[in-house]
Amino acid sequence: MDLGRTGTAVTAASLFDGFLDDAAVFPPGLKPLAQAVPDHAAHLASGYGELVGPLILAAPALAELGAVVSDPLDLAVTAPGGPAQLPDALGRAADLPVRLAGFEVAVPADLPVPEFFRGLEVAGEVPVFVEVPRDARRAEVIATCAKTGHAAKFRTGGVKAELYPGETELAEAVLAVVRAEVPFKATAGLHHAVRNTDPSTGFEQHGFLNLLLATAAAVRGAGVDELVSLLAERDGARVAELVSEVDVPARAVFRSFGTCSIDEPVAELVDLGLVPASALEGGVTA
Repeated sequence: MDLGRTGTAVTAASLFDGFLDDAAVFPPGLKPLAQAVPDHAAHLASGYGELVGPLILAAPALAELGAVVSDPLDLAVTAPGGPAQLPDALGRAADLPVRLAGFEVAVPADLPVPEFFRGLEVAGEVPVFVEVPRDARRAEVIATCAKTGHAAKFRTGGVKAELYPGETELAEAVLAVVRAEVPFKATAGLHHAVRNTDPSTGFEQHGFLNLLLATAAAVRGAGVDELVSLLAERDGARVAELVSEVDVPARAVFRSFGTCSIDEPVAELVDLGLVPASALEGGVTA
């Protein structure tokens, strides 16, 4: 796969198509479902609509979705309880005007990895993103994803400092999936485009553009030290310059990330000169 940087700029609209999965109902946003559904439609109809991926809901929320959805909706469903939640989610989705764009399934601590993957067979043709545990099971999970054709999902933050993997841990995880030719998405903690320290919590937060740079570097054969350096870069101008040289196929590896705010990452991309200001037209007003 040739997924590295080419040295020539690419159009930002192409690079960021479908990059932002709408996780508005999850913390810290916690938007009510009755508001999240129409707001998602407004995002798609805006000037940045091409950048927006599916709406993400937890499997239990499908029981409430029928009361608020009428138009066709692309939906990604999280299954924090593991594969046991998939049959019910499939059944409920079949009765709704939705297209399942993916399942995001966590590996329960008490479920052996081979048994976990057997449980995913019920997903059928729906793409599956397996949440990779941050423990000794990581290598086996990634290797099995490579064998079964499933994608990976990395948790990059949360409500506690220890939920944020350090640069080295995240760099090693990215290298592992790239070498195994397993695509991935990310979730939680990517609140800004560039690496930063949250002023209210003091948490060290990864930037979603830093993660994109690290992915592209891994694909072109860089080692862990270079990935760590890219993940740690805090100079927005430097990050933007490097991102302007990232080839679009890098997104075949880093598919998307979940964000509880769609308009905020778009605004940061505009501020960095990576997306035209006209993209902000018709956005959702908080």
